[in-house]
Amino acid sequence: MNNQDFTATILVDQTARQAFDAINNVRGWWSENIDGSTDTLNGEFVYSFKDVHRCRIKVIELIPAQKVVWHVLDNYFSFTEDKSEWNDTRIIFEIAEKGGKTEIRFTHQGLVPAYECYKICNDAWTSYIQQSLKNLIATGKGAPNPKEVETEA
Repeated sequence: MNNQDFTATILVDQTARQAFDAINNVRGWWSENIDGSTDTLNGEFVYSFKDVHRCRIKVIELIPAQKVVWHVLDNYFSFTEDKSEWNDTRIIFEIAEKGGKTEIRFTHQGLVPAYECYKICNDAWTSYIQQSLKNLIATGKGAPNPKEVETEA
């Protein structure tokens, strides 16, 4: 049986350590709407996007210049019948030096085509990894979701 988990791979000219540091700067490439610690082993953070998506993630593995693994503890999507499709999935960044470049292999283990959110999540992760994260590593400037301003009712 072939693996259907979502994956994306990028190659950059920067070092494995620079890639590792950029990955852990989640506010620099995914979203400025992150509360909590994204770069500490066993740290937890919450990602939110309007009233559409919220998830709580625990950092379960940090190997400098080699690997970052997150465990999705809780998840909510407003647009799916099953609001918790990402629950108990893992988000894995594997970093390796290859031919004078650095390869980052991103895998969302458990995000499979059978999920209702797969197409939207596939498109979003592809953009975040192949554009925003890659640009953050290469230039120091990613394109995360901007900080949402809370307004009083």
